[in-house]
Amino acid sequence: MAEPEKVSFGQRIKQIGQAFTFTAKRDKAFIPLVIAAVLAPLIIVAFLVGFFDIGWWIIPVGVMASLLAAMIVLNLRVNTAVMNEAVGKPGAALALLDILRGWTTTPAVQVNTHQDMVHRAISRSGVVLLAEGSPGRLKSMIAQEKKRLSRIVGDAPVHAYIIGEEEGQLSVRKLRTTMTKLPKVITSKEVAGLIKRLEAISARSAPIPKGPIPGNMRPPKGMHKAMRGR
Repeated sequence: MAEPEKVSFGQRIKQIGQAFTFTAKRDKAFIPLVIAAVLAPLIIVAFLVGFFDIGWWIIPVGVMASLLAAMIVLNLRVNTAVMNEAVGKPGAALALLDILRGWTTTPAVQVNTHQDMVHRAISRSGVVLLAEGSPGRLKSMIAQEKKRLSRIVGDAPVHAYIIGEEEGQLSVRKLRTTMTKLPKVITSKEVAGLIKRLEAISARSAPIPKGPIPGNMRPPKGMHKAMRGR
């Protein structure tokens, strides 16, 4: 496994600035929320210093609390902005799934000439199939993949979702929440064995359509960690 890329302090500050700009352009409530998050701890500190016998040491504490509150707001709102921007974009579900911790993804395990696709993800929650494209065509593709998996996965559950905004479909806005709420029913050792068996029999995957998410909507590099399921 490749070691995580080390990010310098300067790069981290640049990433935060990019995330701030990305979110501010797409979320009208973001700036007011950040201002409120910064001011609230400072007002509390000013009140404590002004009306109680508390040393000036509390001022740095208030400043740190303000910065922490601002980062929490940024983390929450950038995630929402990315999710909203991803709605309706081909490949968005795969891109968002790819940043979730604990999941091993395989793109396009089923694909047709219309570029409808079924992606596969594996974790301790079992196997998840995420389908993107025409719902009518995807149902048969999901059934075909489930049949293929039934001979391999054993007792591991197989969940399937069609990505979309219609009734009975899974919105990309709810993708992370849905995936992280799935119960963990198999062990890490069983996950590793399942991945190994699937890799051994999987045919070469068809290529993903180029440019699934336009560059102007991608989250800034380095923000993936903040967006991962905790």
